[in-house]
Amino acid sequence: MQLAQRLSSITEPQTIKMAKMSRELKAKGVNVVDLSLGEPDFRTPEHICNAAISAINDGYTKYPPVAGFPELLESISLKLKRDNNLEYAANEIIVSTGAKQSLANAILCLVDPGDEVLIPTPYWVTYSSLVQFAGGIPKFIECNIGDDFKVSPEQLEAHISPKTKLFIYSSPCNPTGSVYSRAELEGLAAVFMKYPQVAIISDEIYEYINYTGRHESIAAFSELRDRVVVVNGFSKGFAMTGWRLGYLAGPRNIVQACERLQAQFTSGANSITQRAAIVAMQGDLAPTYKMTEAFKQRRDYVIGALKKIPGIEINVPHGAFYAFPEVSSFFGKSNGDAVIRNDEDFSMYLLDKAHVATVCGSAFGNGRYIRISFAASMTNLRDAMERITAALGELH
Repeated sequence: MQLAQRLSSITEPQTIKMAKMSRELKAKGVNVVDLSLGEPDFRTPEHICNAAISAINDGYTKYPPVAGFPELLESISLKLKRDNNLEYAANEIIVSTGAKQSLANAILCLVDPGDEVLIPTPYWVTYSSLVQFAGGIPKFIECNIGDDFKVSPEQLEAHISPKTKLFIYSSPCNPTGSVYSRAELEGLAAVFMKYPQVAIISDEIYEYINYTGRHESIAAFSELRDRVVVVNGFSKGFAMTGWRLGYLAGPRNIVQACERLQAQFTSGANSITQRAAIVAMQGDLAPTYKMTEAFKQRRDYVIGALKKIPGIEINVPHGAFYAFPEVSSFFGKSNGDAVIRNDEDFSMYLLDKAHVATVCGSAFGNGRYIRISFAASMTNLRDAMERITAALGELH
């Protein structure tokens, strides 16, 4: 049976592939430290779990509205005003099965075949696949470590063409941890104002994992409000990865289009999760801030350890929970039969030799780097950094 041609644009994400390989090695009895997936190692806060239990006991087991329970949409609206000073009515918000579906909904509703979509690199692995699935053409803007992996207004304007339909970025960024300031977003906004045909998707899933202070959104610039889609969710800031709930806020016509699309794909998101999410939005954020403080301590340790390894260059991530070290100085080196030709070889060497799972940088658009998640215990991180240091010391 021949499969549809559209599947040619979809490949298994490297993050999931490396996690799978890590699990396979663990099943064979190998002591692997898995730093591949971006998943908080904390339990979901107790008050959120209790809300889910109450929802089951209260009978919230039927189909929910496609766009989400009105109480949840209103809670998100209040949150956006409270935390971000963004004005979105409940009918300008839709919840979906994870922020990944929110992104897919928006891209499929905005991008036609042949449309160009600008994506600064490094970028989250799924952006380009979703654009290609929609028939769009990803156009990458290469950002470098010297600029903290952030796109400049000049770079942005140089890449906009008559075919440009959409710009996608994340802040805090996966995989670099870069965080755009208000002034930096203002510079990008000034460029976008010249090109009214360009829509913007602002992926803000790591909003709460921010070590700089207040989170800034490009949606705050009123001149762009009708062109910006804000994507966020509950997985990272509330340690709810398995609960699968994300949301999108944007212009009413885009939200309505996403609702039509979602009605055919998945209908409404999990009803129990939605009830728990209401409590997450309205409840105590102390557990979230406690997690962020722990991530900051882990960041400081991991970045410090990486800086001590000769040949590695690293920026200091100001958000999310990833390190993105430059490792190309090791290309061409070897240890026995293991030869490091590229970033994939580098990650496989760390997995085979040090038994530490990472993700190659080419998955994120830059093959000179690897991604290391520090969403793991300090015990595991110390173990991993010691193993990595030792393994790299054996290359020559």
